[in-house]
Amino acid sequence: MGSPTPNAVVPSLVFSIIFFWLSFLITISSESNEEADALLKWKASLKNHNRSLLSSCINDATNVSSKTSPFINISLPNRGVNGTLHDFSFSSFPHLAYLDLTWNGFFGTIPPQISNLSNLRYIYLGSNQFFGNIPAEVGLLSHLEVLHIQLNRLDGSIPPEVGQLTSMEDMYLYSNNLNDSISPLGNLSYMSRLVINDNSLSGFIPPHIGNLKFLSQLDLTNNKFSDPIPLSFGKLKSLFDLQLNDNQLIGYIPRSFSNLTSLSTLRLSKNELFGSIPDEIGKMRSLSVLDLNQNQFKGVLPPSISNLTNLKELALLYNHLSGSIPPSLGNLILRQLLLSGNHFTGYLPHNICRRGALKIFTVTKNHFRGTIPTSLRNCTSLIQVRLNGNNLTGNISEALGIYPNLTFIDLSRNNFYDEISSNWGKFPKLRTLNVSMNNITGGLPCEIGNSSQLQPFDLSLNHIVGEIPKELGKLNPLTKLILRGNQLTGRLPTEIGSLTKLEYLDLSANRFNNSVPESLGNLLKLLYLGLSNNQLVQELPKELEKLICNMKSLEKMNLSHNNLSGSIPSCFEGMHGLSFIDISYNELQGPIPNSTTFRGASVEALKGNKGLCGSAKGLQPCKPLRQQKSNSGAKWFAIVFPLLEALFVSIALISIFFILRKQKSDSGDRQSNNQIPQGLLSIFNFKGKILYDEIVKATNDFDAKYCIGNGGHASVYRAELPSREVVAVKKFHSPLPSDQTVDQKEFLTEVKALTETRHRNIVKFYGFCSHARHSFLLCEFLERGSLAAILNTDAAAQELGWSQRMSVIKGVADALSYLHHDCFPPIVHRDVSSKNLLLDLEYEAHVADFGIAKFLKSDASNWTEFAGTYGYVALEIFFLRFHLHLSIELDEMLEPRLPTPSRSAQEKLISIMEVAFSCLNEIPESRPTMKIVSQQLRI
Repeated sequence: MGSPTPNAVVPSLVFSIIFFWLSFLITISSESNEEADALLKWKASLKNHNRSLLSSCINDATNVSSKTSPFINISLPNRGVNGTLHDFSFSSFPHLAYLDLTWNGFFGTIPPQISNLSNLRYIYLGSNQFFGNIPAEVGLLSHLEVLHIQLNRLDGSIPPEVGQLTSMEDMYLYSNNLNDSISPLGNLSYMSRLVINDNSLSGFIPPHIGNLKFLSQLDLTNNKFSDPIPLSFGKLKSLFDLQLNDNQLIGYIPRSFSNLTSLSTLRLSKNELFGSIPDEIGKMRSLSVLDLNQNQFKGVLPPSISNLTNLKELALLYNHLSGSIPPSLGNLILRQLLLSGNHFTGYLPHNICRRGALKIFTVTKNHFRGTIPTSLRNCTSLIQVRLNGNNLTGNISEALGIYPNLTFIDLSRNNFYDEISSNWGKFPKLRTLNVSMNNITGGLPCEIGNSSQLQPFDLSLNHIVGEIPKELGKLNPLTKLILRGNQLTGRLPTEIGSLTKLEYLDLSANRFNNSVPESLGNLLKLLYLGLSNNQLVQELPKELEKLICNMKSLEKMNLSHNNLSGSIPSCFEGMHGLSFIDISYNELQGPIPNSTTFRGASVEALKGNKGLCGSAKGLQPCKPLRQQKSNSGAKWFAIVFPLLEALFVSIALISIFFILRKQKSDSGDRQSNNQIPQGLLSIFNFKGKILYDEIVKATNDFDAKYCIGNGGHASVYRAELPSREVVAVKKFHSPLPSDQTVDQKEFLTEVKALTETRHRNIVKFYGFCSHARHSFLLCEFLERGSLAAILNTDAAAQELGWSQRMSVIKGVADALSYLHHDCFPPIVHRDVSSKNLLLDLEYEAHVADFGIAKFLKSDASNWTEFAGTYGYVALEIFFLRFHLHLSIELDEMLEPRLPTPSRSAQEKLISIMEVAFSCLNEIPESRPTMKIVSQQLRI
């Protein structure tokens, strides 16, 4: 029951004034003179710029039933009146029954003299600026039926005297600053609506509220109530709307809720409720809205929910629910189904869009598999769809229909494949499109330019090829364009400059070549620009000033790993909003701009250029201009002479190499060249014999006491050289005879693999020795040894905490991504197990043991026999058909030797689990590549 509707008609200014005064002259008797004088006095105290309008309002809204009747009704809703109640003479209106001052600018405290309105039944003071406490004297208004003082700035507690108002039916106190606990309200036996949400009330919810048998609406949302929900609430059989969300409630959903057969809306979200969803909930047949978001519920979704035939909204976001969705859920005519952030498995409900009613469907971060059901593909009523972070698969061009009302769709972090359909240009209301981290191939259809409302657009980390269509420039509202990590080629279209609302542009890790179009300088609202890892060729002083230095709003820019040349324009010094810059691995030279961003840049952000100088970390200071000129001749000599010297030495070495090949190899001390493939170079050059002797001496001719690990074909020794350097020596069990042995094959494979790789998460390779007595590899010594050894020792395992373990996972993923995607030819390790993962003092992971690695041929099929360690190989190698059950709870996988991880760590671990499960897809083509896995683990 709300405030009365304000009068729709206001008389003209002149008529208002005449009518106001005539009405008092004619109708006010001696009995009401006091009331009229009090009203005029109060009117004079009010702050209002249009007093004539105020006069008409007071007259028009003040009911005088006859010439001798007292005032019983003062109604001034939404009249723009400002002032206080301190000059209102409450004692002059003993017969007033109705007071409505809502939607005005009244301020100050509510005077305790309000108790003088002894016949008052209705108080409407909502939507003003009243502050202070609710006066306890309100409890003296024994006839009060409606108390509406919501949307003010009242504080303090609800006075216990309110519990004496036995005629009270409606109490609206929401959106104030009320605190403390609720006093007993059990005497308000006629209470129908109790709405006190959006305050700071605390303590437990009084059980006696369960005695208010006529209560139809109870809203305690967004307070600080704790303790369990009172069991007595099961007695509120008249209850239609129950909202307890955004509190700190604990415990279970009372099974007595099954008695609330009239309840239409039940909102319990954002509490700390736990346990399972009771099966009795299926008896609440009138339920239209069931909102249990963001609690700690576990277990399966009870099939009895399918009995709620009136249910329109089911919200279970971010709990710990598991199992599959009951197929019978498809019998409900739902408008909203929100299941994100749980551990659901199995397939999406088959008939989820029954009768075309579904508008919002979210299942983010679960473990659903299979394809998008047909009913969802044909569901034209959809407005918002979130399927991201699952194991869904299927042909993306066939998975979606045409959705005329769709505004948001996120399919990211799944296993959809094939090409994007031209139908995606037929979503006229689409504002957000995210299909990143899938296996999408083909090109971008030009029809995408018809989605004229699109704002964020993300297709990153797929396999999209070809050029960016110029039609993309028609997406004028676009604020975010992310196409990184694809295989896009060609020039950047000049039409990108038409996207003047763009704030985030990331085109990194593609194959764009040539220069950046000049039109990019039109993107004046850009906050982030990512063009790294392309093949862009541009001379910065000539072009960059036109393109980027006009972007005064730019905060982050990454131009690394391109072919940009020249010096950096000084105009960067005027870009005061720029907080991050990465220009590494280009051909830039000269001084860096004198700005905080460049001076504070990391070494990694500036390295890999020709000759940058300045005051940043890792750079040489710039020399004065005169000194640079005088040293130019010396620089030329310093560059050319070493090149000539290197050329001379190379010719000499090649000559020696061919001479030696003609001679028979010495079986004692010479390297057997016919056993080392061409292209492999030993570090044992002129001092190789000395180093060989030092290693034999440091290990006492490979004595067992220096052995730190044994394998099937080799043992690993720790060797401390006279230079105090400690290295790891991997000695093969047998030397290299003339015939091809398994040991020799592993030796040569590992030498080839390690010589061609350079990555922070791959063990560093120093050299090798192929000798008649000993054949060994010389590698970086990693202090903490293998991951397997650490996990097999309780003390070491306990030191390896959650953050270190997640770092190990990410490091290994980065290394494998590098081997699979950044090496040519690609290298497959084939034995990534805990015994082959070595950790340094900082617990950084390093992949080792490349003895059975395979170099893939890009122009042919690649077959392999079984290799590696059981339990670490691809599922299909076993040639078994089996079904994976991935309904594993996080707490079932946690290391019992470590303390329970923090909430943020748990969220990261769940994210890692989801990525791991996606790698276990039964269809190999639907598994993410290691490049995608590496990117997913960085998010």
